Formats: sequence, C-alpha cells, structure tokens
Amino acid sequence: MIEINIEEIQSDLLGYLRRVEAGETLIIIRANQAVAEFRPIPLPQELRPFGLGAGEFVVPDDFDAPLPEDILNAFEGK
Repeated sequence: MIEINIEEIQSDLLGYLRRVEAGETLIIIRANQAVAEFRPIPLPQELRPFGLGAGEFVVPDDFDAPLPEDILNAFEGK
C-alpha cells in the first residue's frame, strides 16, 4: 500500500494508474488524512459450465411430496 498526496498523483496519473493495474493499492492523502483508496478491481470469475454435475445426483420421485406432520410442526415451532 502506497500513500501519496494529491499533487503527486496529478503529476503522474498514468504512472500511478499502471501501478494500480499491476496490483498495488494507493491511499490518497490530503492534509495528513486519508481521503481515498485506489485499488485494482477483481477480475470477474468465470461462470461454471452448465451441466457440470450432470448425473451425480438423482432427484427422488417424492421430492415435492408434502412433508410429514412432525417436520411441519417443527418448522412452525409447535
């Protein structure tokens, strides 16, 4: 993490932007107080391909059958 003042970043904005792109975090200081943080944006994660777990799980035939009375009562706090 690098602390710089506003004048420094104004004098070499492109240079500091390249440092952020390389993974560094910059703290912008004004009057000895931190006012901003520039950091790289995390790269978006690649989505998992559709059907990756196909065949690893079988949905039971009674998947959407009503729950037993004792389990329903437990959910309702009875």
